[in-house]
Amino acid sequence: MTDTLTAPAPQTKDVLTLRQPDDWHVHLRDGDMLNFCADYTARQFARAIVMPNLVPPITTEAMAAAYRDRILAALPEGRVFEPLMTAYLTDTIDPEEIARGFKSGVLTACKLYPANATTNSAHGVSDVKKIYGVLEKMQEIDMPLLVHGEVVSADIDIFDREAIFLEQILGPVIQAFPRLRVVLEHITTEDSVRFVEDGPDTIAATITAHHLRIDRNDMLVGGIRPHAYCLPVAKRRRHREALRAAAVSGNPKFFLGTDSAPHQRKDKESACGCAGIFSAPNAMESYAKTFEEMGALERLEGFASEFGPRFYQLPLNEGTITLRRRPQAIPDTLTVPGIEIVPFHAGEDVGWVFEG
Repeated sequence: MTDTLTAPAPQTKDVLTLRQPDDWHVHLRDGDMLNFCADYTARQFARAIVMPNLVPPITTEAMAAAYRDRILAALPEGRVFEPLMTAYLTDTIDPEEIARGFKSGVLTACKLYPANATTNSAHGVSDVKKIYGVLEKMQEIDMPLLVHGEVVSADIDIFDREAIFLEQILGPVIQAFPRLRVVLEHITTEDSVRFVEDGPDTIAATITAHHLRIDRNDMLVGGIRPHAYCLPVAKRRRHREALRAAAVSGNPKFFLGTDSAPHQRKDKESACGCAGIFSAPNAMESYAKTFEEMGALERLEGFASEFGPRFYQLPLNEGTITLRRRPQAIPDTLTVPGIEIVPFHAGEDVGWVFEG
């Protein structure tokens, strides 16, 4: 099979057969939570870019290899899935350590978290200029940089932090390192859509299932809904509409990344609730619902299965998945002893079922 974009697979009114997709941004956690959550991702996706914001964060080749082994051990026997590991950038991370991990095939990319921007990001980068040496090495070896695109200054409104990040941080980085491949992850604004569209071919963006479906009204109107709280936070409806248009546009700069991020129900529904939405159990069904609403089901395969691998310079998957149009009641909670999580779309019927 050649690694080229193919014509969309023929579809019927009620069945979608797609090249198997990949998730280019997911949180699988660790320990008991990893054992509970990992297969929700692995059952739908052939590969996934796994986030490194554990405690402690994944900062070395050895730590990434050990985490990859734990992920594979958490899956049921016979499940075929490839975790693509990332390194967590810090102010003092060693560029040669990153290069060794990339050369060995253990590391696929590095993740830039501005310090304290999101869950387990306290060890993140305090000033992007402190990692310019690492970025130079990454550009040299053609290793992708993945970016959580928000500034963290207390005097900047949380709804403006993504737009200001583009101007103050990411724009200068792209100018300083014009050959560095950059993925602006989980974009939430029209500003980011335009930034990526207008930028060079070295920049792309992932779009989550939940940011295609919710805006800030869904989180705040009629009472605070903690299970719609994520970071970056959902924005105004006009931003959501810009994301939906970008996702279905067929522009290969935009591709699937769920940012599925499980938290215990008790931690979401607390006085200081955690940020994150657990979309992995029904990710492809949710994307299909959005693409259907936009009249663009024939473009779902490119977004989910082709544009991401091409940007990462990886082969397309050879297998397929099937989604069938029929009612599916999403459970209110998912539980095992000691763990209770409220999934995305809890209590809803998304109208599609993943059949494998």
